[in-house]
Amino acid sequence: MRNLLLFVAFAVWNYPVVGQQTIPLYTGAIPNSLTSPNLEKTENRDGIEIISKISVPTLTIFLPSKEKSTGAAVVICPGGGYWINAFSHEGTDVANKFNELGVAAFVLKYRIPDDLTMVKKEIGPIQDAQQALMLVRQRAKEWGIDINRVGIMGFSAGGHLASTAGTHFEESFIDNFEKINLRPDFMMLIYPVISFQENVTHSGSKVQLIGKNPSAEKINFFSNELHVTKTTPPTFEVHASDDGVVSPQNSIVFYENLIKNKVPAELHIYQAGGHGFGLNNKSTSDQWMDRCASWLESNGWLTKNR
Repeated sequence: MRNLLLFVAFAVWNYPVVGQQTIPLYTGAIPNSLTSPNLEKTENRDGIEIISKISVPTLTIFLPSKEKSTGAAVVICPGGGYWINAFSHEGTDVANKFNELGVAAFVLKYRIPDDLTMVKKEIGPIQDAQQALMLVRQRAKEWGIDINRVGIMGFSAGGHLASTAGTHFEESFIDNFEKINLRPDFMMLIYPVISFQENVTHSGSKVQLIGKNPSAEKINFFSNELHVTKTTPPTFEVHASDDGVVSPQNSIVFYENLIKNKVPAELHIYQAGGHGFGLNNKSTSDQWMDRCASWLESNGWLTKNR
C-alpha cells in the first residue's frame, strides 16, 4: 500500500501543469494602481465562470504535454465589455483546445477599468496585456516556448484589448528595462470590439474604458482600425452577421485595413450565431476553432520544436 501511495504521489508531482497554475501578473507593485480594497468577485452564470471587479491581475498557465508541444504560445483575453472577464468559455475552455494543438496558452485575468483602482483607467488593461506578453517571452525557455511564436487572442472587449496590443506595441505602457519585444507574432480576434467610432463601436465597452465624454483624440487612439500598419501582426477574425451586440462591421473595417496594408489576414463571418458564442456557434456544424487551427498551421506557427 505504501508503495502504491508513493507511486501516485510521484505521478501527480510529475504530471504536466494544465490549467492548474495561476501566477501574479506582476511580481512587485501593480503599475497605475491606487490603494483600494480588493473587491474581486467570482460567480457562475449559466455555467460560465464570471469574474468582476478585478484589480489584481493574474495569468493562468496551460502547458501542453512535451510530446505535443509545438513551441507556439497564445495569451487569451476573455471578453465582458470591460466590466467582467468571461473567464471559462472565453478563456480556460479555449486554452484547453490550444493545448490539444500543442500550443501553450495563458489566460489573462486583466484589470477592469475603474477610477477607484487606477490612476488612468484606460491604460490598465493594455498594461496587463503587454505585461503578459513580456512575461511569456521572459520565461519562454522554462515553458518550452519559441519567443518568435507568441500570439494574442481576444473575445469581444477582450478582442479590443488584443487588437490594442497588436496595433500599439511600439509604445510601452509598462516598464520594459530588458527591451523585450511586446509585439504579438499573430492575433486571433473573435467577435471583437475594434472601433470606438460612432455607429460601429460597442458603446458599453467604449464608455467603460474611456468614459462618457471622451476627447476625439482618445476615441481615435482606441479605434484600432486607424492604427493598422504594415507591421501589424497577421490576424484571424471570426464574427456573426447577426451579432446584435458588437457589429460585424468591427471585424470588417479591421480586415479591410489589414488588406490595404498587405498584412496577412483571414476573416470568417457566419450567417448566424449572435454574440458571445465562445467555442461553439450553435447555428452551424462548422467549428471556427478548426479554421483557426488550419490558419495557424498554414502560417507555420504549429511547426513542432526540434
